[in-house]
Amino acid sequence: MKKYLFLFFLLSSVCAFADDGSRLWLKYDLLADAQQRDTYLKSTQFVATNSSHPTIKVAVQELEMGLKGLLGKAPALLQTATKSGGIILNVAPNSPSTLPQDGFELFSEKGNIVISSKSEAGVLYGAFELLRHLQTGKSLTNLSMKSSPKIKLRMLNHWDNANGTVERGYAGSSMWKWTELPFRIDPRYITYARANASLGINATSINNVNASSRFLTEEYLEKIKAVADVLRPYGIKVFISVNFRSPRTLGGLKTSDPLDPEVRKWWNEKTKEIHRYIPDFGGYLVKANSEGEPGPQDYGRTHADGANMLAEAMRPFSGIVIWRAFVYNADPKGDRFKEGYAQFKPLDGTFDPKVIVQVKNGPIDFMPREPFHPMFGAFPKTTLGMEFQITQEYLGQSTHLTYLAPMFKECLDTDTYVKGKGTTVAKIVDGSAENHSLSLMAGVANTGSDANWCGHPFNQSNWYAFGRLAWDYTLSSEQIATEWTRMTLTQKPQSVQKITDIMLKSHPIYVSYTYPLGTSHMMGEGHHYGPEPWLTKAARPDWTSIYYHRADSMGLGFDRTGKVSNALQLYSPEVQQLWGNPEKCPLDYLLWFHHVSWTQKLSTGRTLWDELCHRYYDGVGQVGKLQSAWESVKSDVDKETFEDVKGRLKIQEKEALWWRDACVLYFGEFSKLPIPKPLVPPTRTLDDVKKLTEIYHLR
Repeated sequence: MKKYLFLFFLLSSVCAFADDGSRLWLKYDLLADAQQRDTYLKSTQFVATNSSHPTIKVAVQELEMGLKGLLGKAPALLQTATKSGGIILNVAPNSPSTLPQDGFELFSEKGNIVISSKSEAGVLYGAFELLRHLQTGKSLTNLSMKSSPKIKLRMLNHWDNANGTVERGYAGSSMWKWTELPFRIDPRYITYARANASLGINATSINNVNASSRFLTEEYLEKIKAVADVLRPYGIKVFISVNFRSPRTLGGLKTSDPLDPEVRKWWNEKTKEIHRYIPDFGGYLVKANSEGEPGPQDYGRTHADGANMLAEAMRPFSGIVIWRAFVYNADPKGDRFKEGYAQFKPLDGTFDPKVIVQVKNGPIDFMPREPFHPMFGAFPKTTLGMEFQITQEYLGQSTHLTYLAPMFKECLDTDTYVKGKGTTVAKIVDGSAENHSLSLMAGVANTGSDANWCGHPFNQSNWYAFGRLAWDYTLSSEQIATEWTRMTLTQKPQSVQKITDIMLKSHPIYVSYTYPLGTSHMMGEGHHYGPEPWLTKAARPDWTSIYYHRADSMGLGFDRTGKVSNALQLYSPEVQQLWGNPEKCPLDYLLWFHHVSWTQKLSTGRTLWDELCHRYYDGVGQVGKLQSAWESVKSDVDKETFEDVKGRLKIQEKEALWWRDACVLYFGEFSKLPIPKPLVPPTRTLDDVKKLTEIYHLR
């Protein structure tokens, strides 16, 4: 570990003069305000601890590096605090504090700052919180704060493949250098660990859920062990996504039937083998009987049968099994909205206590705006985990500035009413509503080999926002955006406010020019880039666009109130009442649940057609305002970063026009209505737009 840290710090010193984004939000540049530096220095003259635990060591190293960079002077390192004016790290496993294991306290005592926790990881989290105080200009006088995670397992899901590609990745190739491991440790692994620890993220699944069995071979377990060894001091456990067919692929068995004794024996032995490499192995993540992946249903068994078999193998150990609920059958007359619920509802109460069922935030597939998944609140006997997508598969990939904290918050703050008013999705996920001991919030990672990790510079903010909300979902989107901006882009108050405003407006703007009024799933086939609302044929009916928008001469939208689908009935009566009446349904969800006439007047005073057009046009116009706002902060932002974002905003404007023209021209073929004045009709034809889309389908 010392060798890896030396390489990391050496790389950091070389890169200190260029802001390529590689330091993420851990930019410990000298604070410009000399008076503020002097004030901070009086409280940070030393760091004291007598612990030799690896996690405490990295906490000390982080404080040493951060304080030296921010204040221009490194603290003295002491075993015991013999004076005031410093930082004391205190691990107190038997503390009477009511804080959970990973929680921490920051407080002033006898002229020192104390970071205290029942665990070493908690002290590390507290160290990062103290540095965040300095980075964001907060006072250290009379410190008194407590912080603890609301979710126990705060996890990144990597969709990285063994060949170095990343499914739905938009920031280069995989960050994991499998051909170099275990003998070369990329210094970026340490940056990755530091970044996650700074947010309290404590788990990572390192390979794609469309899994290769090679990750369970001795060859790859040795490589995964090397990664786990780097992440362990930062409080991060490693999970492996597994292919359900592995007993046949690797073990030579004739079946992978979860009830077959030989199959169960194979998984038991494989799990023991993994623990010989990784004693603190986090567990398995499983995608089964979904989009062609093998699973227990191949043998007439249930998802619970498969999950419980793996839980049995994990029983002698501390790890768990995470089983994804993203399943849906190819039924042209069905409703994909209901599929996960239908398959899992009969199994409520049959899953082993070591199993968490991981559910996407919405019932379709990470759409830019979805109603919360109806499984949340409907499974009182099953632990459900939340799955968000940080990578922007449907949200502009790496060419659109789209800050996702408001979208995450919209889901988490929505009331399910299953146990009365106030039973939010967040309270289902944290286990408090139904007294579950385990809890999980997972995010599909947006990291890659790009120097700045995430492609678009602002995509970093979504990794940051996910981690902060997984720790404390009550934080506001504005607070998180302000923190990230001050830590990453600029400390100048006026520009911080302008950039925060850009971020808070970005998601509604994106939705406006792509999926207004509750439309969904109209992206380019396969690559999911650009618009293709006219898509009528695909490998499956529910991979087309027409399956979802249901446009015809009468109107637009998918009726889920009972005429076409009864999906709305999966929710509580209070939610049904809120969304069930098209005249009262919030417009952002209108077309998710109702087929509305083109000429129906909405609450805005406009007809559906006119409102649809105005939202598409307004979204494009708002991108222009984002460009102007970004231009106004030019003098306060790193030049390289400024030009990068400026260029991407130009691409975003072009693509917003593409979306607008594609959708208003296509839907106009059904409504037979003109573009409402004073909006100016597109200068190109529908055929022109279709040809542009076809270009991106060429090999």
